Amino acid sequence: MNSELELILKSLEQFGRENDENQTDRQHKMLDLERDTAALIHILVQASRRQNILEIGTSNGYSTLWLADAARSLPSARLISIERNGTKIQIARQNLRRAGLEHLVTLVEGEASDIVNDLPGPYDCVFFDADRTSAPHQLRVLLPKMQTDVLLLCDNVLSHPLEVAEYLAAVKTLPDFASIVVPIGKGLHIAFRGGPRTGLSPRGAGLAT
Repeated sequence: MNSELELILKSLEQFGRENDENQTDRQHKMLDLERDTAALIHILVQASRRQNILEIGTSNGYSTLWLADAARSLPSARLISIERNGTKIQIARQNLRRAGLEHLVTLVEGEASDIVNDLPGPYDCVFFDADRTSAPHQLRVLLPKMQTDVLLLCDNVLSHPLEVAEYLAAVKTLPDFASIVVPIGKGLHIAFRGGPRTGLSPRGAGLAT
C-alpha cells in the first residue's frame, strides 16, 4: 500500500469516527470497518489473488479502497460495490478518485437484494457488509454466479450475532465450504471453497456508475 493511500485511509478513519459519534440516525453513519478487519481482508484478497470482487455495502468507500488496492496488481481485476444511499455513493466516488482507484470499481446505487438478480458474475470474492438480515437471500441468488474457487466474507458476526445467524446457518449448509469466525474488530466470518477459476472478469461495463 502506498503512502498516499495510507493517508487517505487515515483521514477517512478520523472522519468516520467523528461523524458517527455525532450522528443519531444510522443512515447517516459511515459505519466503517475496523482497521484490523480491513487489513486482514486486504491480506486475504491479495494473497489469494481475488480479481472478480463483489462488495455489498459501500458506505463512503473505506472498505472499497482496501479491496481495490488488494486487487490492483492484477490486470483484469474488477470490483463492483453496491450502496443504497446516494450521498454515500458520491462520497465513495470522490474517495476512489482521490486514491486513483476509480477505474477498478463500478459503484451501483440501489437495493442490493434487487441488484444482485441482474449481476452476471462470475465472482471469486463476495463481501457482505450491509443489511445483515438480507444477506441469506443475496447469498442464494449469488451462488450460481460464483466461481468454484470463491472467498466469502461477512463482517459484524460478533457485534450483531442474532442478525447474522441466518446467514451463518446458510453458509454452514453449503457443500465444500470451510469457514471460520475470526475475533477481530466486530467479528469477521470467512468461508472458502476451492477449485478452478475461469479467469473471467465480471461484466461491470453494463452497470450504472
